Amino acid sequence: MSLARRKFLWGSLCGAALAAKKRPPERPPNVLLIQADDLGAWMTGCYGNREIRTPNIDLLANLGVRFEFAFTCAPASSASRATLFTGRVPQQTGVLDFLTPKPIENPPQGQAAPPASFASEIMLPDILTGRGYTCGYIGKWRLGNGAQPQHHFGFWYTAPGGEGPYQNPSMSWNGQMVQEKGYLPDLLTAKACQFLDRQSAGTPFFLTVSYPNPHTPYEGHPQKYYDLYAKTSFDSIGWQPAAPNALRDKEMLKDIVGNLRKCAAAVTALDDQIPALLARLNQRGLSGNTLILFCGNTGQLLGRHGLWGRAAGSYPFNLYEEVVRVPLIWVWSGRIPPQTVRTELVASYDLLPSLCEAVGATPPEDRNLTGRSYLPLALGQPLPKKQPWRNLVFGHYRNTEMARDEGYKLILRDEGRGPNALYALATDPLESVNCYDDPRFVEARDELARELAAWRKRFA
Repeated sequence: MSLARRKFLWGSLCGAALAAKKRPPERPPNVLLIQADDLGAWMTGCYGNREIRTPNIDLLANLGVRFEFAFTCAPASSASRATLFTGRVPQQTGVLDFLTPKPIENPPQGQAAPPASFASEIMLPDILTGRGYTCGYIGKWRLGNGAQPQHHFGFWYTAPGGEGPYQNPSMSWNGQMVQEKGYLPDLLTAKACQFLDRQSAGTPFFLTVSYPNPHTPYEGHPQKYYDLYAKTSFDSIGWQPAAPNALRDKEMLKDIVGNLRKCAAAVTALDDQIPALLARLNQRGLSGNTLILFCGNTGQLLGRHGLWGRAAGSYPFNLYEEVVRVPLIWVWSGRIPPQTVRTELVASYDLLPSLCEAVGATPPEDRNLTGRSYLPLALGQPLPKKQPWRNLVFGHYRNTEMARDEGYKLILRDEGRGPNALYALATDPLESVNCYDDPRFVEARDELARELAAWRKRFA
């Protein structure tokens, strides 16, 4: 996007923010949720990446609040999406059941289809429809039957098979299969703008745009994005030669820089979709009362630790920061101070209670939710003295679990039978030294183990 265009969008949204400050919105906000598949926090400019270009994601971060330490509970795209929409962890929804664990001596190589339905789950659109919201879903679903609209999404445009080609995809348009021509992210953005054109100021909406970028395949993006990185060396990425325990996607490690160029092209192609969404919000006069969320479902290793892909990029499976730490940005004109950074630890299971509080809805009481609303953090409001924010998050992938606080990350496999790991993040942010058996860290290790056991017992 041109600099002039970016300045225009900045000015438009800032103008909306100033107007909203003069007259705070009295009705529930619209919600635009933008998701990126396989985009880790470390892969974006606003989180410190110096070689992958994400100017529009960086703009969003400047317009609102960026959560420095946001984590996915399960680094698999379907499982992460299920947690975002239900507030429940993978053990509760059963979403990881379709990733049927194999014996440790026979690590899984493939991935089966997801369950046929999540009809019994209560999802965000079910809650918001009850509050009078019009709900739309556009993009990657892969939580059961993508060919038919699900969970009160009245506007539905998905690729039923989940991962598909970036060019000329077959899509379900409100339950009818259509053969499209063009670049998939462009098609998704066009449908999102069509949804926005149908909205009126008097009825709130909840729109999710779930982009597949930068998920593989890395082919099929417009050539201009590949040209953009044709000479980039990625010297600052910190990639390493292939590790001996590399598993899934290890073929990518045969040409790390070449594949980094392709992945970076996919990221920037995603980034270029954002201006059209912001522009349409402005054109429709919706910016002043629209809460914009941008998040990643899961991260990627991209050669770091000598691995590619996500948790299944190694065996034993890993939960490195590159995999579990994702971008999370909230923009809400007049409500969220711009250029804000929060350093509290938050997780994907916190999103549902946070959005419910933002729109004045009540989270379902019979779902045994593990998360807590971080809306006060986003708004810059003080927390009750008796309820300080607890900087402790949990993660789960098949037989591997994580408990992470401000200083340490504990990894337990097979409920502690191992192999296990403990990383002292303050002195070892790259997670290169396993301190699990180091006597100096026994107290920290055992405390996190107790917390993880309690979490497992309550939510498994």
